[in-house]
Amino acid sequence: MGNSRSSALSREVLQELRASTRYTEEELSRWYEGFQRQCPDGRIRCDEFERIYGNFFPNSEPQGYARHVFRSFDTNDDGTLDFREYIIALHLTSSGKTHLKLEWAFSLFDVDRNGEVSKSEVLEIITAIFKMIPEEERLQLPEDENSPQKRADKLWAYFNKGENDKIAEGEFIDGVMKNDAIMRLIQYEPKK
Repeated sequence: MGNSRSSALSREVLQELRASTRYTEEELSRWYEGFQRQCPDGRIRCDEFERIYGNFFPNSEPQGYARHVFRSFDTNDDGTLDFREYIIALHLTSSGKTHLKLEWAFSLFDVDRNGEVSKSEVLEIITAIFKMIPEEERLQLPEDENSPQKRADKLWAYFNKGENDKIAEGEFIDGVMKNDAIMRLIQYEPKK
């Protein structure tokens, strides 16, 4: 993972990130310098991530969702994100290919990391997403989507699943790719 105490990004991590993202060496080096200023120990903790994430959603409660996002990118389960994990997260959520974004979305919904998504996991993530939607926008949601439970039920119905059924990753990705309504239900796009 590179030397997190070094003031320079290791060549190995730099090459890996260049190969797996669309970012240039200059961009990665610049972002690394900023990351090191913000996180001198080379790692960001979940509470710090939640605080930063909260800045993007000042009129809502994004902490629960941020916690799930953090979990999905903390690939080594050490309770922190290093620069590599941080850049991969940035790439996937902002500019990655649709299929990769959906792989990430599946990992977000797979709260217990067992390789399947249950309806209770869907409800947990949708509840976190719902808390990010400002009240005035919630009031404008369609009747069948104006609560986390209704959204979870609607999503589950799109997959034609029973209460105790599970969704595997491939089925999740295929379902979302084939149905724009599912994509809309599993994310929140702030109004501009």
